[in-house]
Amino acid sequence: MTKDIGIEATVPSPSENWFDPLETAIRQQIRGLIGQMLEEELAAVLSRSRYERRQDGAGYRNGHRERQLVGTFGAVRIAVPRARVRGADGGSTEWHSRVLPAYKRKTARAEQLIAGAYLAGTNTRRVRRALAGLFDGAISKDAVSRAWHKVQADWQAWQKRDLSDEAVVRLILDGTVVRVRLDRKSTCLSILVALGVQRDGQKVLLALRNMGGESEAAWRALLDDLVGRGLAAPELLIVDGSPGLAKAVAALWPEMPVQRCTVHKHRNLLAHAPKKLYDEITADYTDMIYAETAAEVRRKRKTFLAKWRTKCPPVADSLLEAGEQLFTFVRFPTSQWRSIRTTNAIERLHGEFKRRIKTQCLMPCADTACMLFWALLASGQVTLRKVDGWPTLSTAPDTQVLDLAA
Repeated sequence: MTKDIGIEATVPSPSENWFDPLETAIRQQIRGLIGQMLEEELAAVLSRSRYERRQDGAGYRNGHRERQLVGTFGAVRIAVPRARVRGADGGSTEWHSRVLPAYKRKTARAEQLIAGAYLAGTNTRRVRRALAGLFDGAISKDAVSRAWHKVQADWQAWQKRDLSDEAVVRLILDGTVVRVRLDRKSTCLSILVALGVQRDGQKVLLALRNMGGESEAAWRALLDDLVGRGLAAPELLIVDGSPGLAKAVAALWPEMPVQRCTVHKHRNLLAHAPKKLYDEITADYTDMIYAETAAEVRRKRKTFLAKWRTKCPPVADSLLEAGEQLFTFVRFPTSQWRSIRTTNAIERLHGEFKRRIKTQCLMPCADTACMLFWALLASGQVTLRKVDGWPTLSTAPDTQVLDLAA
């Protein structure tokens, strides 16, 4: 008779083989400490200790009730004292602790830990399993959702904050698409992002909006919101090149210098050519955009147009469509070219955001998508650094535009 050894090779149960007397002792001490804090709070309200008798007392004790509290120390059962407190009218009311308010089941630090685990890029069920050992299984997926939604008040305040003190010299605008649940169906919505660059070079997130698309009306609503909250007109706009955004910007700031994202234009060029020409177009385009001087950029642009007008006219026409806005960066010091040429500052945020939501089939609603995007930065999960060339941001750009005569 054969013996199946696979059945016996089971994973040891944490409750059996991973018992830690140190952890147990610490949790017992914490339980006693919290109980002592509650007793001292009640004694101060009643003006007498637990077994002291006084005729002029402010009320009387009424036993204890047991409650569970979850913190970074784990889940502990606490005996909460009960009491009746006399009022000015001679009646009595139930005493409520300020140290441990009614219905409080988790400490603020525990809620931050739960929300942080969710922001790290996992779904509610996996957060529950990951933290089950720390919290003794006291965290459900619904508890994870509730802890996450408690940041909603901060999110709403951030959306309405005053921007008049933001010394923004550049405004970067781009959008991304996410799938959300709408009327019990999966729907694609656009998240419009506005990222500012302050005069000291530090990037700052200014606004997020969920919209049905990137139309002129959608972008104009976001820009009007920024202006309405006090944002001064920046010195430069960096955009992805969508038609709706171009119209919205032209209507609001017609004289504002605009830089079209060179990465988005590269994709446009490839979309107008057969696949076999992709490598050649990429090499010529990169050689032009990343030239070291404005004069070289001008010369290589003429070379690019002369070649592709003959080889693949739609590619040349696509480059001409961008006009001088594709080369606005050459008017600035060369140390700033890298940070001006593209909307990569926002594209990086898009990548981090989508990396964290890939464990979920779709977001529960549109507002949750924007709130999660904001929370990644607010919680420090994603940080923004200064732009390249920031020491020269005070240098005025050249007033002469690139000569586009081809």
